Amino acid sequence: MNYRMISRVLGMIVLALAALLLLPLVAGLCFRENVWNFIWTIGICAALGGLLMLPRPRSRGLVARDGFVIVGLGWMLISVLGALPFVFSGSIPRFYDALFETASGLSTTGATVVTDVDAMPRGDLFWRLFTHWIGGMGVLVFLMAVLPMSGEHSMHIMRAEVPGPSVGKLVPRVRKTAMTLYLIYIALTLVETVFLLFGGMSFYDALLHACATAGTGGFSTNPASIGGFDSLYIELVTGVFMLLFGVNFNLYYLLLIGRWQDAAKNEELHWFFGIVAGSVLLLAAGISKMYGGFAIALRHAFFNTATIISTTGFGTVDFTDWPEYCKWILIMLMFCGGCAGSTGGGIKLSRLMILGKAAIAELKQMVRPRSVVRVQIDGKRVEAGTVRAAFLFLTVYMFLLILFAALVSLDGFDVATCFTASLSCLSNIGPGMTKLIGPAGSFAMFSPRSKLLLTLAMLLGRLEIYPILVLLIPRTWKR
Repeated sequence: MNYRMISRVLGMIVLALAALLLLPLVAGLCFRENVWNFIWTIGICAALGGLLMLPRPRSRGLVARDGFVIVGLGWMLISVLGALPFVFSGSIPRFYDALFETASGLSTTGATVVTDVDAMPRGDLFWRLFTHWIGGMGVLVFLMAVLPMSGEHSMHIMRAEVPGPSVGKLVPRVRKTAMTLYLIYIALTLVETVFLLFGGMSFYDALLHACATAGTGGFSTNPASIGGFDSLYIELVTGVFMLLFGVNFNLYYLLLIGRWQDAAKNEELHWFFGIVAGSVLLLAAGISKMYGGFAIALRHAFFNTATIISTTGFGTVDFTDWPEYCKWILIMLMFCGGCAGSTGGGIKLSRLMILGKAAIAELKQMVRPRSVVRVQIDGKRVEAGTVRAAFLFLTVYMFLLILFAALVSLDGFDVATCFTASLSCLSNIGPGMTKLIGPAGSFAMFSPRSKLLLTLAMLLGRLEIYPILVLLIPRTWKR
């Protein structure tokens, strides 16, 4: 293991965090607020980052294990340091609450312990929503986009941080791939900001909601979330962009280089929008009597399907009041999540496609033992190793989900609350399926122990489990 290079990259991460904290500091100054909480945090980050970069690495090469360690430790480090502004300002005085909120922001979960958003300083509120944008594409992908890190070996870092069953390069150089992804990410964020401005939002609200949508997060400047703006236009714009950010970013690159047909033929994309359309119609049919007509039901069904399948977590209505079968549709969407290579969470649709096709192939093989049945996606054969990795991921995911739910249940809450709170955090969604943790609730009532467990669940979900689990294996730390 290249300890010195790991330390150097971690130092770069902390210094990048210090630079990003300048934006909420400027926002606080614009609103004439006390910004010493950001000044102190930037100073701490600058000092720590400088110390971590002191050891000079003999080699800049990184192997897969180094990539997992950098990503796991890096995300833990920025979660801890990113919580300091909330603690220093007193807007979230208890550190474990501030850590939960920051991890929720960076992991793009959107679960919150804040019960009074209006009481937060504007600078702190800016930082709270901006963490969604930072975490959406990943701080290490950002570093690779702006800094020359370690040649082709940095692909190990990208594979450990970018969600999905497989990650490849769009172009021959990793740095250019990272730059391409971030340019697409920034462009979509700015386009949504403009659309929201046309809907009557202030620039502050439009920018921050666009950042939260881009990261498929769910924090809002409004206590009632998107529903508080009471605008069909804003709901439609936000809903459409939640779906756009739930799509594989590689497809946007194909569109940019003129390969429209390749993008349009993508099988995962077809399944994604097919599931969205089916869910919207089923939900609208189930809630039409509640809202006095199919048109209003269709409006709420579309927005809440988009917010759950993209794992964003914005709210317009309290879906915990919906019929039980509607709740089960939303729970299935929670498991599903967005496409591979998107900013969404969940198991990922591509994995579920692989698992489904592998199960069908196994059944066909049982009926006709001598036949050769291959698992294919987009007309290409899926390797046996990829199928095996998808099965293992699902197994570990379900084990962790049950474990977290069981441990959280020690707080004495009902099964639905504990299970959907764990599912919400592990899939990076935000709201759960009961009144306590639904769109109108919060996670404030959980004990400090449960909040720390759910914080871990959020980081596990964002990094797709392995970069965190690798840190717990003693063999990882041997040279």
